[in-house]
Amino acid sequence: METRSITAEIPMVPRMPEDPAELVPELAEVSAALFRVTGNGSVPRSTISLVQLRAGQIVGSTYLTVLHTGFLRKAGEPEERITSVASWQDSPYFTGAERAALALVEAALQPSASGERVSDELYAQAAAHYEGKALATLMFAIGQVNFFIPVALIAKPVPGRSFTDPWA
Repeated sequence: METRSITAEIPMVPRMPEDPAELVPELAEVSAALFRVTGNGSVPRSTISLVQLRAGQIVGSTYLTVLHTGFLRKAGEPEERITSVASWQDSPYFTGAERAALALVEAALQPSASGERVSDELYAQAAAHYEGKALATLMFAIGQVNFFIPVALIAKPVPGRSFTDPWA
């Protein structure tokens, strides 16, 4: 197992020198379609960003964590909500619907000791807060961030750079 020094400086350059979107320009079309799907208005943009922030935290991606924290700040979300996403289960800052969404992303991204990641009970809790289109949109929002997780972990774009040009 590889160990990392906690005192090592992390370089502020991407691991992959070329922008994957330039190498595979077809990505722009896929990316735009995913943003249209998740931006259909059936789920609040803040909920989608909270879910995607939690996904970045779960997979240990500084790039995704910084990106979605920035989106939430630009949208005017209070710092208490943003900083307590990692501990949402005991945070008083989230609605029942947001809690259901955060529980779904955790279930989808983390192994379950019982085998099934998304239980019927969890699905029912989410369905109690989201009608069909919204629940599907929430699933696609989790899928959208999952689509970009390999880019964040393998290519390692620089955290904090513009979302539209992290390789600049």
